Amino acid sequence: MAGDAALRRAAEQWLLWDKNPKTSAIVKQLVAEENVEELQKCFGLRMEFGTAGLRAAMGAGISHMNDLTIIQTTQGFCRYLEKNFSDLKKRGVVIGFDARAHLSSGGSSKRFARLAANTFISQGVPVYLFSDITPTPFVPYTVTHLKLCAGIMVTASHNPKQDNGYKVYWENGAQIISPHDKGISQAIEENQEPWPQAWDDKLIDSSVLLHDPYATVNKEYFKDIQKQCFHRNINKETNLKFVHTSVHGVGHKFVQLAFKAFDLRPPFAVPEQKDPDPEFPTVKYPNPEEGKGVLTLSFALAEKDGAKIILANDPDADRLAVAEKQESGEWKVFSGNELGALLGWWIFTCWKNQNRDACAIKDVYMLSSTVSSKILRAIALKEGFHFEETLTGFKWMGNRAKQLMDQGKAVLFAFEEAIGYMCCPAVLDKDGVSAAVITAEMASFLATRNMSLSQQLKAVYDEYGLHITKASYFICHDPKVIQQLFDNLRNYDGENTYPKSCGRFKVSGIRDLTTGYDSSQPDQKAILPTSKSSQMITFTFANGGVATMRTSGTEPKIKYYSELCAPPGNSDVEQLKKELDELVNALEKHFFQPEKNNLQRKTE
Repeated sequence: MAGDAALRRAAEQWLLWDKNPKTSAIVKQLVAEENVEELQKCFGLRMEFGTAGLRAAMGAGISHMNDLTIIQTTQGFCRYLEKNFSDLKKRGVVIGFDARAHLSSGGSSKRFARLAANTFISQGVPVYLFSDITPTPFVPYTVTHLKLCAGIMVTASHNPKQDNGYKVYWENGAQIISPHDKGISQAIEENQEPWPQAWDDKLIDSSVLLHDPYATVNKEYFKDIQKQCFHRNINKETNLKFVHTSVHGVGHKFVQLAFKAFDLRPPFAVPEQKDPDPEFPTVKYPNPEEGKGVLTLSFALAEKDGAKIILANDPDADRLAVAEKQESGEWKVFSGNELGALLGWWIFTCWKNQNRDACAIKDVYMLSSTVSSKILRAIALKEGFHFEETLTGFKWMGNRAKQLMDQGKAVLFAFEEAIGYMCCPAVLDKDGVSAAVITAEMASFLATRNMSLSQQLKAVYDEYGLHITKASYFICHDPKVIQQLFDNLRNYDGENTYPKSCGRFKVSGIRDLTTGYDSSQPDQKAILPTSKSSQMITFTFANGGVATMRTSGTEPKIKYYSELCAPPGNSDVEQLKKELDELVNALEKHFFQPEKNNLQRKTE
């Protein structure tokens, strides 16, 4: 078979270049055994460098994260930066890493970070390599703070333990967006053979081009986030107790320092989860977005120590989940949208108290992604600041925030429903460390008014209108089925026709960001950027409902996000919930057709 011969050639080429004994031994064995199926998994397709950089399982071959693919990626990235920055050798790049490691392939975030640093230093580029694990937001912070050309963070964030990733930031401190991803991808293709000193990472230790930003950044970052501290006296006095979990990731030390910076007593740390552990032994998935399962140990510790609030970071500490004990004794885990509503209300309230000038509000902005709750839009309408929606992901919000800030605007807050919050303009990305301490200050302030977070959330909805959301996903490993499902929606009653209804719910508007169609615009062209490489359709319904269906960029999932927005005064929560449930059931039945398409439901 021709395919087998191509695989064999790819494996032989690999063995010429790979100097990691573990991954080369794996490939040698597969070649010797003529294990075509496994060779296909390792060499069938090179990892795709997208706008989120790379993310894949650690292992051997071009489809996995390993020493050689990191060298090849960084060589391409280095050449691309040389082309774009004439002063690259003066300014340099920053590289950070989390605590992930993979024994069987010898890969680890620290090892990958050192090989990447070595690649740049071999070309005369200064590298600011953190000497220890750091939260992801420290990398974009360092890019901006030290005016560097780019940043790399080696992390797979909340992905399963075998995964790793390579996340890239541009000189503006935001994640890269197109066309940089395509340019870098092409440069990787052109620079696959390891450069002469590619494997000799010990060379960096004696290089004058190697700098460690750890101490400086730790000092400056905590100084910068203190600009968001408005109630130091309350923080010093509060009796409120907090539990924090870093879910075996990097967050523990940094959240402790953030609390100290705000004069809050440190939170109780979940002992079994506070130290980094690449095995993530106490959780099925190291993702606090999964809700109660990840927080079991936190609940137990909170009960023991009398804490009312739990703060949970994902393993690279760029996201935050929050839970609060209710009067009933139950724990409420806030959704990403609910916490977004609370933080948006809080940050605006703090800003308003600082800014008595009525004209200042015309330069104030908040952002959220198009699949997140529209609650910020409702607050903005009533309070008079600007709200903007971006495509999904902080790369879009970070880049847009920077554009606005460069025009002299104040971007107070940005969030996405996947528990990502940008509460501080010093980091143009989601940041779970600053979000954790700002949430703690908000809760401490509310406690002085005898209010809980849940009660304040109700007050926000009473004032600005109820926003009820429901999101979930189906798993589908067959790209053809996914394509067919979306094609059916675009040709529902004949060619180029979208559904006019979904069960009993009338469709009043359609925006398709795969094709660029938007029924609400005079020319029917979408304003937001479109991308043919991912599927995304938003349906607006006559009853005030909105539902978006989209594919995930990193997992075999078709996700949906639905919301009912009621005007202030309509406070019949149960009736609205019932209506949203009906809308979601109709969406699943008529648009997803899980039985027909053999889709697997999300399991709790």
